[in-house]
Amino acid sequence: MKTYYLHREQVLNISQQEAWSFFSSAKNLSKITPPEMSFQILSEISDKPVYSGMEINYIVKPIFGIPLKWKTLIDTVNEPNYFTDKQLKGPYKIWEHSHHFKITEKGLLMTDVVKYQLPFSVFGQLAHWLFVKKKIEQIFDFRYKVLEKMFNQK
Repeated sequence: MKTYYLHREQVLNISQQEAWSFFSSAKNLSKITPPEMSFQILSEISDKPVYSGMEINYIVKPIFGIPLKWKTLIDTVNEPNYFTDKQLKGPYKIWEHSHHFKITEKGLLMTDVVKYQLPFSVFGQLAHWLFVKKKIEQIFDFRYKVLEKMFNQK
């Protein structure tokens, strides 16, 4: 089974605590997800930040407008430095997304690392080549632009 990785970095003009407050709130996911994906949280979500063991259920329409139920587990939390979420149920065989926040002389460096595998062996590899890789990149490109407007154009 082929494993794929996405690595993105972005410098934001906010403090580490501001970054933590924003990114550790599941309620902010819809703000950084492309609107055509119709992201909708199904779980009762409080205002408190993510914590290890937290599960989030949602519906998303990633490709062709087909709604998919997705269940995420917040696996590891090291406030305010990083947290990792893993797909428990969804379209991927493996989906692990680490969010890292580090203060640098240029500002807060936010790093996203996604490790994922698709099901269906060769057909999954073909789907990755045809549209999955491009879709994931589009999602993170959208996220980059939104975060630039929110935090770097003040």
